[in-house]
Amino acid sequence: MKAYWIAHVDVTDPEQYTEYTRRAPAVFARYGGRLLARGGRAEALEGRATPQRNVVIEFDSYDQALACYRSAEYQEARGHREGAAQAEVIIVEGLSG
Repeated sequence: MKAYWIAHVDVTDPEQYTEYTRRAPAVFARYGGRLLARGGRAEALEGRATPQRNVVIEFDSYDQALACYRSAEYQEARGHREGAAQAEVIIVEGLSG
């Protein structure tokens, strides 16, 4: 079953955050991740206010998505996000069939 990496991000240092956005997509691709949404228009209809950025990445499996997040390559890229953004990241398994 496919899995989805969903991130809600509020950027506090756009210049530093750019370094993260430069590096992370290559890591996602190495693990078969496909960016479905990255930034763009969004509106909160229920719950908390809309974060500045919403990101959805599709993976072929839950294990692939976790492996990507836990990889040394992603953790190195993630280091460039430290101090530049507040992020919530979840991985959710898709529906079967």
